[in-house]
Amino acid sequence: MSAYVHDNAAWAAARPMLSVLIPFLRDDPEALIALLDREASSLNGAAEVVLLDDGTGDAALTARLIARIDACALPIRLISLSENEGRSIGRNRLAAAARGSGLLFLDSDMRPDHDRFLRIWADLAATGGAAAAFGGFSLLQAPDDARFAVHRSMAARSDCTPRDQRALQPEKHVFTSNLLIRRDVFEAEAFDPGFTGWGWEDVEWAMRVSRRFKVEHVDNPATHMGLDTVEILAAKYEQSAPNFARVVARHPDFVAAYPSYRVARRLKAVPGLKMIRPLFKRIAGASVLPVALRAFSLRLYRVALYAEAI
Repeated sequence: MSAYVHDNAAWAAARPMLSVLIPFLRDDPEALIALLDREASSLNGAAEVVLLDDGTGDAALTARLIARIDACALPIRLISLSENEGRSIGRNRLAAAARGSGLLFLDSDMRPDHDRFLRIWADLAATGGAAAAFGGFSLLQAPDDARFAVHRSMAARSDCTPRDQRALQPEKHVFTSNLLIRRDVFEAEAFDPGFTGWGWEDVEWAMRVSRRFKVEHVDNPATHMGLDTVEILAAKYEQSAPNFARVVARHPDFVAAYPSYRVARRLKAVPGLKMIRPLFKRIAGASVLPVALRAFSLRLYRVALYAEAI
């Protein structure tokens, strides 16, 4: 597979402690890059950014990103792949290109919630004490369009969890959208390339890591801007079902404590579940119904998919 690499002027001389690793596919990370670059003067070379275009194939987007990258004070490298490699392989590739001792995985649709976001991560990376640390999600800057209401409701309930609550089940509340990993930990436990499509590869990674290292939670949130419609979210859940089954097979002890697994086990015994399941999706997509009911129905749809997969 061919890969095009572009570095800006600040890249060669930088000696970063923190590498910010941003994969994207058909998304435009330009706004995120601009926000991160506002901290460049305070970081004084302590952080770099590595972007991975995982096979978008959009020459106009690449040209626009290169212009933005060249105007940035932060050291930035862009790697553009000719074909899609997938989420796990792509993140492993990003880690291989990084030079810092701390690897901050940050999704392209995230937005820092304050102007010391990178400074906090860089200071934590410099101490070398945290094996893995998740900073948290918020919806502070997320769009409030009606078409995203169900996802917003679900994310507020399950993703935007305070630090002290996340710490009760540290491996469960880990997502690669705002996650710092010490380099030696990542070299010991990389992402499993056997996961395909969407979902669960980050939680499975955290399960493996938590058996050997401490997974921590800190209060350094970023907003998840990429809210989805019901149709798109349902399609992602459909992709995630085989991944969920893979996690169940590998980590039954962890998964046994998850409500989604317990409900899936019960639903598995329901006669005609495969015929009932589409009804959950239709209810979730009915905009005339209350958002809370639609969100509940979409959660049932997801669990019904999982019930068939395990």
